[in-house]
Amino acid sequence: MVRIRGKIGDWPVDLTVELDAQDWAHLAANLPVSTPPATTEAAPVEAPRTDALWQSTLSLLGKAGSIEGPLLMEQLTGLAGGELAAKQLLVRLRHCAQVRVESGADAPVYHWLG
Repeated sequence: MVRIRGKIGDWPVDLTVELDAQDWAHLAANLPVSTPPATTEAAPVEAPRTDALWQSTLSLLGKAGSIEGPLLMEQLTGLAGGELAAKQLLVRLRHCAQVRVESGADAPVYHWLG
């Protein structure tokens, strides 16, 4: 499910689009494929910090039990030190087997399954 909120001119837009597996596959098949340029330099390794941050994220949600997306985003921004890192953690949570995400009235709600 994809939720789109914003404005078109002065008109507010709040749209929810539900896609099944076949729709996602059709979309993915039409995306351009690009390969990243080869580099000779090794990328910096951030695994220890990333793993610790991920464990802290899981712990935060585990202690809360369930939490609305905007509040979780706020807490993760402080934890991760920035909005971009917090957004990446939210995406990772959406795909985590220990987490269930539901559509709330105004925002998604993240539930800890353990």
